[in-house]
Amino acid sequence: MTDQEKEQAGQIEKKTATYLWWQRGIIYQVYPRSFMDSNGDGVGDLAGLISRLDYLRWLGVDAVWISPLYPSPMKDFGYDVADYTAIHPLFGTLADFDRLIGEAHARDLKVILDFVPNHTSDQHPWFLASRSSRDSPKRDWYIWRDPGAGGGPPNNWLSCFGGSAWEYDPHTEQYYYHAFLREQPDLNWRNPAVLEAMLNVLRFWLERGVDGFRVDVLWHLIKDHQFRDNPPNPSWREGIDPYQKLIPLYTTDRSEVQGVVARMRRLVDQYKDRVLIGEIYLPIERLVQYYGVELGGVHVPFNFQLLLTKWHARDIARIIGEYEAALPKRGWPNWVLGNHDRPRIASRVGPAQARLAAMLLLTLRGTPTLYYGDEIGMRDVEIPPEKVQDPFEKNVPGRGLGRDPERTPMQWSAAKNAGFTAGEPWLPIAEDYTQVNVEAERDDPASMLTLYNQLIKVRRGESALEVGQFEPMETGEDLLTYVRSDQESAFLIALNLGPQAQVVNFSNKASEGRITLSTYLDRSGDGVRGELELRAEEGLLVRLTDESRSESSA
Repeated sequence: MTDQEKEQAGQIEKKTATYLWWQRGIIYQVYPRSFMDSNGDGVGDLAGLISRLDYLRWLGVDAVWISPLYPSPMKDFGYDVADYTAIHPLFGTLADFDRLIGEAHARDLKVILDFVPNHTSDQHPWFLASRSSRDSPKRDWYIWRDPGAGGGPPNNWLSCFGGSAWEYDPHTEQYYYHAFLREQPDLNWRNPAVLEAMLNVLRFWLERGVDGFRVDVLWHLIKDHQFRDNPPNPSWREGIDPYQKLIPLYTTDRSEVQGVVARMRRLVDQYKDRVLIGEIYLPIERLVQYYGVELGGVHVPFNFQLLLTKWHARDIARIIGEYEAALPKRGWPNWVLGNHDRPRIASRVGPAQARLAAMLLLTLRGTPTLYYGDEIGMRDVEIPPEKVQDPFEKNVPGRGLGRDPERTPMQWSAAKNAGFTAGEPWLPIAEDYTQVNVEAERDDPASMLTLYNQLIKVRRGESALEVGQFEPMETGEDLLTYVRSDQESAFLIALNLGPQAQVVNFSNKASEGRITLSTYLDRSGDGVRGELELRAEEGLLVRLTDESRSESSA
């Protein structure tokens, strides 16, 4: 590193020193089964992930969040945990995990582990003991109830994966509750012994150097102690996800969950520079409650609004405004564009709009989370019925609820099986892999991967973009515009989601600017005065340059 580069790095560090790494940084989610296979068995593993850390460093992300790696019967591909303090042999060993931590940290990459506290596998020793006898010391570690008045389930609670959430156990003549698969019995988080056992799990991984946790289905942890029936959903119609037939009033988002979250946070805070992230699919006004009293809850309650909203400029502007307004004082925002449970962004909105989505994600205020493969424009892959793996699809076939299409192997090159494996991949490879892959796009100056890489490069070290203020501008039918600024600099972001050219007047913010980046990657350095011309489906990132800008942002 030259003296000039060292000086620039020192200036960047000084400017952002008041913010934590997870506030300034970018999180990248890896679905480990599908990222990189090192041994030819068709399933990704830790050694494969380690071999691709240099790619993540080149891309410019700051942390890798890894979906579950624990020993599991794989009924729900690792979200049915049989041992919370070990690694499934499919992925490697604890030694491999320790090596991952060391190799990642050597590259200034943080490692975030998926934590699955709501339920275990029915093969977990805790549950095997619990179902062995009504007198078992572990009986109350899970949720057991006598049959209902008519001899059936205790109440009307439904499984997210279809059917009743109650499974009858003939041996002990009671039902146990499972919010997901019957092979995933829910733990009883009202039992203090369960809480202590799970806090010990967090300690185990924190001591190994994990930089944080993404907590699975956090809003599910506590259930109604009176076991009241959930009310019917008046807006449900035939053909909609059957789980939505009832409003989960008594099975999710119970007020007592906040005490559990606070305990987790206090533990994590005993370790330096760690982050606690919550998976919470709730409306904004309820989501923000998970920041906790005086911000003593999760650091980051995942904000999934971009996954759920209609892809129209006015709708996006509305949810940004509602979210910013609902944040508690000093609550740090975040945005998620894709994950292992939702269709990929390029399939939802199309390739051109996916480029706009990339610019949106990486210029909004708050921590962005990328899903592996979105940076190269991967799309959902149609899965033939005989190759379906996801239990959700198998439980409610034909409804399009399966998650396999967005979990297909990462496309590294045009080699056989996209360079993912030398064996038979566990899910089919996309047909477009010979064009849509890292190797091809890294050398293409106009590719999606180049766009992501350039956006991340621009964002890094620009405190206006990393941690600066957010100011919305007027939104049109197809036009979304806003300004990110701090005391030193400001950027105008203009996104044209429509099929016609648009003109943005920014004279009320500044009279001059210079184009930093276009989503087409063919405009950079051009000066603009007062007005900005956008082509169809183009996004522009413009550095505002004149003195009137700094006055307006002060």
